[in-house]
Amino acid sequence: MSELPALLRLHQAQPKLSQLQALLDRFGSFSEALQAGETSLRETAGLTPWQQQQISAQEIGSRVDEALDWQQDRNGAYWQQWLSYWDEDYPQLLKEISDAPPILAVRGDLALLNDPQIAVVGSRNASKTGMDNAYDFSRFLSQQGLCITSGMAAGIDTAAHKGGLQGQGKTVAVLGTGLDRVYPASNQQLARDIAAEGVMVSEFPLGTKPLAQNFPKRNRIISGLSVGTLVVEASLKSGSLITARTALEQGREVFAIPGSIHNPQAKGCHQLIKQGAKLVESGEDVFAELGSILQLALQPEAFSAQTENPEGSTAESSKLLSLIEFEPISLDELLVLSKMPLSSLQSELMALELQGKIEKLSAGRWQRIR
Repeated sequence: MSELPALLRLHQAQPKLSQLQALLDRFGSFSEALQAGETSLRETAGLTPWQQQQISAQEIGSRVDEALDWQQDRNGAYWQQWLSYWDEDYPQLLKEISDAPPILAVRGDLALLNDPQIAVVGSRNASKTGMDNAYDFSRFLSQQGLCITSGMAAGIDTAAHKGGLQGQGKTVAVLGTGLDRVYPASNQQLARDIAAEGVMVSEFPLGTKPLAQNFPKRNRIISGLSVGTLVVEASLKSGSLITARTALEQGREVFAIPGSIHNPQAKGCHQLIKQGAKLVESGEDVFAELGSILQLALQPEAFSAQTENPEGSTAESSKLLSLIEFEPISLDELLVLSKMPLSSLQSELMALELQGKIEKLSAGRWQRIR
């Protein structure tokens, strides 16, 4: 956008979306707002003394130049750019949250930000079982076309990103630092892999250090980009519970994997389940629970055709419907009888459910209703 230099100057003060929108509403552009002076900025947007200090700092010009140079520096491998709330490519799902980040630094495949995503989060000090679960769930869901979104922290986040890279859905990493920094340092190679095959984003200016207060803040972006949040392993004081809470506040689904009652890293998940999070034991559970949301997001053309032809007379759906009787039948039985790939089977089941021909019961069972 032509306003990028002015917006990057304001970005140094880490303004809220509401503050920037107030400036636009009054002055019509960020450039005009900056020319109006400190008093007008303060009165219009309610900038704090710290924010005003950042905007008027002596080195502000060099900071903006560095940010513009960063966007131009493709490094021969990764696409880097600044993405504002007012740009067409800004992720639509993230726009729906009340405190959407006004500007994002993006490195990698920008298009992934508008793909259907599932957040996978959990403890930094995860058990081997937790790490295996995060990897396996993420790999399965990515293979179904879902993008895996997490915070690139140690532990569960790291395993989730690695699993996501194994499927066609790939992965999104939301950082709590500037995008020119990698934290923890042990994830340097993972960051390169994500930039090459997935996408990395941050709402913070370049050079932002790994400050403790920034990580809970970035969690609303992780959940905001996603149709649902899966908590793999978390203690009662885990930051993952913040992500789960923001997901609920944003009207998104929350899933939790149960664990041993003796494992302190499972107590956060158990608390979420008590509070209404959906208990899941496999990636299939997550995929099935999201139901029509994913049917529309992952197969919009098929969904459109089914809407126009509600009887859904495809050969696959007719074959599958003939196997489902008025007595419950399990997903495993249907997998054997239909000889269909799991992802295709689940898609056809969702289509038949949307048409009102079958219904999903507990324990992964289905039955015909007409």
